Amino acid sequence: ADIGFTSSTVPRMIVGISTQSRVISYGACLTQMSLFILFACTDNILLTVMAYDRFVAICHPLHYAVIMNPRRCKLLLLLSVFASLVDSQVHNLTTLQFTCFKEVQVASFFCDPPQILDLSCSGSLIKNIVTYVVGILFGFFPMSGIIFSYYKIVSALLKTPLSGGRYKAFSTCGSHLSVVCLFYGTGIGTYLGSIASYSPRKGMVASLMYTVVT
Repeated sequence: ADIGFTSSTVPRMIVGISTQSRVISYGACLTQMSLFILFACTDNILLTVMAYDRFVAICHPLHYAVIMNPRRCKLLLLLSVFASLVDSQVHNLTTLQFTCFKEVQVASFFCDPPQILDLSCSGSLIKNIVTYVVGILFGFFPMSGIIFSYYKIVSALLKTPLSGGRYKAFSTCGSHLSVVCLFYGTGIGTYLGSIASYSPRKGMVASLMYTVVT
């Protein structure tokens, strides 16, 4: 998911830098947006699944092999990919409904979904519905799941008398928490920041953080 996520934006950015051309065709833009959403959502949901995995491992270690059995892991993976595919096609179909555009420039190094939706000069009702519904389903719920999982993990660790057990648990969760903070922190800053204070330069830096650095 990470390789696909990065590969959907970075190669095109490198070509643009090397050729000094910032032009992208309409079809290529839609393809890039679809792939970006597909892998970004898969990454997003898998981060939530990984938080649940750590919650089970730390809070229910004796039942871990039963709860996180191979069949359930495969099911969670398939659900992650399927939900992400639905999300990418919803954005694609919404964009294809546009009959006119206010302008043809995107203030980013890739076809960023929110900015593509903002180019429409038609009514904003469908755009707002898609934005808020997708934001709740693929932003609020996954983030809530991660917060709840780590709340339970921290509560369990505080009851552990041995410091060695706490250190091992925190070291296990450290890399995951780092990616979660980087991924969600920059993503939330980009997409939920107020329009009035939005800066294209800051938006591109934030986009670079969660598309490349993570």
